[in-house]
Amino acid sequence: MAIVGTGDYKYERVPLWPNMPKYWAFGAASDGAVNSQDEIHIFSRGDHPVTIWDKDGNFISSWGEGTFSANPHGIYIAPNDNVWLVDRDFHIATEYTPSGTPIRTLGEKLAPSPSFQGIPFNMPSGLAIAPNGELFVSDGYGGHRVHKFSAEGELLLSWGKQGTGPGEFALLHNIWVDKHSRIIICDRENDRIQIFDDQGNFIEEWTDISKPGDVWVHEDLVYCVEQGDHGGVSIWTLDGDVVSRWKIDEDPGKGSILGGHGITVDSEGSIYVTEIGNGERVSKFVRV
Repeated sequence: MAIVGTGDYKYERVPLWPNMPKYWAFGAASDGAVNSQDEIHIFSRGDHPVTIWDKDGNFISSWGEGTFSANPHGIYIAPNDNVWLVDRDFHIATEYTPSGTPIRTLGEKLAPSPSFQGIPFNMPSGLAIAPNGELFVSDGYGGHRVHKFSAEGELLLSWGKQGTGPGEFALLHNIWVDKHSRIIICDRENDRIQIFDDQGNFIEEWTDISKPGDVWVHEDLVYCVEQGDHGGVSIWTLDGDVVSRWKIDEDPGKGSILGGHGITVDSEGSIYVTEIGNGERVSKFVRV
């Protein structure tokens, strides 16, 4: 297997991950997240929408069958290991217990808010939780907004509109909140990451990037899957400096990503890229 990445962060793709049960398939693998037990959760658009695996790719469990639209989108695991799932086409974000029992839902299922009103939700894409427990949702495809909720689910603040300027969005494709409570937005179609404080004030943008699809922060590094320019992965410091990057290689045996869409990182620093399109798989990269 070829070595990918640059600098101190170089990786090798695990040839086959995970050990898929017989007759199963992910379908389009939309997003992934890792819980406190290093269990990798994959949110996908196949018959088994939430699947759970250990780091070696052994199957643990699945749930959510028959629950989601044809386009489930984002997953985020809270510090207590509850699982938040964002369903783009149902226009909702729902919190579940680790075993898959629904707890509460933000938004109204199958009731998109008119985009001009700027209220939740119109095709949301992702959710992330701040250190103080506040919830931030990227109202990505139709709303062009960020929505901030209290830990109890009360809407506190919204900002953003369609456009290309600071605080404007073409497509909020996913979201993260770092340890400084900065809101990191993948503004995919504008080829940039935008960063805000938790009051919605614009801080900066990172533009050395091609259609960022998703980010995951681990040990003060920002891991990003890029969907443009044939796709790839980049790793950034919290200050916006690139420390590693690789692009697609057309040969799947050389570490390529066929349709990167989501990204997550386990405690060992291994990277999992969820893939849609030609991929419909999950690629695991271990550091070498």
